[in-house]
Parts: sequence; structure tokens; C-alpha cells
Amino acid sequence: MGKFTKEMVDDYADKLLIGLTPEENKMVLDEFDVIDHSIDLINNIPDITSVEPMTHCLDDFEYELREDVVEKSVPIEDILKNCDDYVGTEIRVPKVVG
Repeated sequence: MGKFTKEMVDDYADKLLIGLTPEENKMVLDEFDVIDHSIDLINNIPDITSVEPMTHCLDDFEYELREDVVEKSVPIEDILKNCDDYVGTEIRVPKVVG
């Protein structure tokens, strides 16, 4: 893929239903330039394709998968005792978005 353009950023913003001002568009393009530059630096590392990908940041990391064990849940009635307002088994919470 080539370099990102103002039109591409505007198109993606429209698809995501977020409008961008010209200043925001320029900021996004500047950030993409930094990302592209960083990727170019990584791609210019000699013999990068022979490096084995890391699975964890610590070389001596050991893990053990636990057994999936079904446990008894807390009864919903006990949980609802901690709530100020509920209807049936649904908890009413204050509206926090517009």
C-alpha cells in the first residue's frame, strides 16, 4: 500500500462515522508518517526474516494451563441484595452517556 492521503483518511473517518476537521486530518496523516517511518526502519534491519518471533517478553517464562472446572455461582438474589435499584434480575444504573 502506498502513502496515506488526506482523501483516504477522510474516507475512513466517514466510514467510521467520525468527522475530522482539517487539523485533525493533518494530525492523523502526521501520525501515519511516523508509523510508516518506524516500519521502514524495522524493514531495513538486515536478515529480519530469520528472527524467531517472541511469544513473551521474558525468556524464562513458564506457564501452566489450569483445568477448566465448573464452580457453583453465587445466587442472583444474594447479588441483588447489594444493589440499590433493580427490576427482576436487571440492575438499574445511572445514565452516563448523553
